[in-house]
Amino acid sequence: MAAIEGLLEVPAAWKAIQPAEMQGVLMVLGAPNTGKSTFARYLFQLLRSHGQKAAFLDGDPGQSTLGPPTTLTLAYDITGDDGPFPASPSRRYFVGSTTPQGHMLPTLVGAARLVEAARQAGAQAIVYDTSGLVDPVQGGLALKSAKIDLLRPGVIFALQHERELEPLLLPLRRSQRARVVDLLPSAAVIPRDSTTRREHRARQFACYFAGARRLEVGWTKVAVLPAPKFRLHRLAALEDRDGFTLALGIVVAIDRASKQATLLTPSHSLAGVNALRLGDILLDPVSFEDERIGG
Repeated sequence: MAAIEGLLEVPAAWKAIQPAEMQGVLMVLGAPNTGKSTFARYLFQLLRSHGQKAAFLDGDPGQSTLGPPTTLTLAYDITGDDGPFPASPSRRYFVGSTTPQGHMLPTLVGAARLVEAARQAGAQAIVYDTSGLVDPVQGGLALKSAKIDLLRPGVIFALQHERELEPLLLPLRRSQRARVVDLLPSAAVIPRDSTTRREHRARQFACYFAGARRLEVGWTKVAVLPAPKFRLHRLAALEDRDGFTLALGIVVAIDRASKQATLLTPSHSLAGVNALRLGDILLDPVSFEDERIGG
């Protein structure tokens, strides 16, 4: 927790949180530039410092703090900085894009699968740092509502600029289906514009693929989801039998005659790989800039 506290003056409302009262899924909601992720890390480290067995779910496939982008990551130990990897990665789930838009079902499934994995591992509390998509026109509030119905969080922490979450929170307050804790956005937040966010993703990808090597995959010998529609620079996930991500790969060569694709990936082999799941973005293997397919 000292690492987080060293970054900013911790608000009194954060210090007032009682760790003993924090159980189950602790969902952190907020639009971009509210300090949502900083608070989520603070909460996780607060719980850990008080002896709780806590898990952290990085639920933002675009501006991930545990990375790489396009994935959701579950961890039990994270550092205080904004590095791309947890100290001890546990599970990852591939959403297939850098935004929940158009990928809301995978986002919901991934969150549910990772929360269940944390519970099976004995986590008493699961800090869920959700994505910043809250625009109702883009389906943001509907997605958050579905997450709440599916995961039944014990506490919802809401960081708002101008009551943008109230259409979602007001029914929860009245029904008392979840305890809602209102927090002001952090004054220490440095706003990120679209260019800065794109650069952040590129850095996360570059770090993830540092030291990657080429690996050939025969698509008649491994399941390809949703279909073997290979395309140069298309991002893919190597999945285990349970559907969790073992590694990501970038398609860098395609031999349709032999039905083989070459991936640039940190994985050294196909050991444990049960399926290859193709995503919906193209990732340049040199600049690591991403482009949504059809976008």
